[in-house]
Amino acid sequence: MRETALDRAVDILFPRACAGCGAGPWPFCERCTDALVPLQPPWCRRCGRPAPLQVDSCRDCPPAPIASARSAFAYRGPARDAVHRLKFSGWRGVGEALAAAVAALGPPPADAVTWVPLARRRRAERGFDQARVLARALARELDLPAVALVRRTTATPPQSRRTREERLRAMHGAFAPASRRPAPARILLVDDVLTTGATVSACAAVLCEAGAREIHVLTACRSFSDLPPGSDRPPGPRGSRHP
Repeated sequence: MRETALDRAVDILFPRACAGCGAGPWPFCERCTDALVPLQPPWCRRCGRPAPLQVDSCRDCPPAPIASARSAFAYRGPARDAVHRLKFSGWRGVGEALAAAVAALGPPPADAVTWVPLARRRRAERGFDQARVLARALARELDLPAVALVRRTTATPPQSRRTREERLRAMHGAFAPASRRPAPARILLVDDVLTTGATVSACAAVLCEAGAREIHVLTACRSFSDLPPGSDRPPGPRGSRHP
């Protein structure tokens, strides 16, 4: 990521704290690094869900037309805390730490990065869109343009207590193209957390209608109701995948 003189001066005057606990060194202190759960093989080749053995697809794959999905961390512990600091406490710099972890996944070639947009009211309440912050930071990491390609047409209610089917129905018609210009052929679609994939699938459908041919989803975290045994402690040196 490019660092400007102003960035360096701000870091000297106002040192950034750990994105996880908010107290240790940036980007994740040693304690938080040890508690992170990076998502890595063996996994589902299409969606990156950990699996006892490598598989081509699984029951948790996001719906079509998404080509693939990858997330840096399981949505728990310091990673969950970091997302909350970004979303609810306005720590926009956390987007850089999370974007670095996502970039380390080695995303597929793409023409542009875009994001799942917040509803206008929620964006006004927070003062920013956390997915946009994450997408722009990732675009800098990958040296790609960050482009607003999707707009939200309706404000959907909270989805956390809904089933996968209910989420899919709720997201129908919730998005539209951001402009009349054709979408790039290959797109990285960014959000903070992937759960059922209903939201990103709705965005991907809009992007395909606008001309996109290949859409890959990238998120900082992924939420699971369960993980295979041992997935909470991946093999290899701890911290090797942190930003």
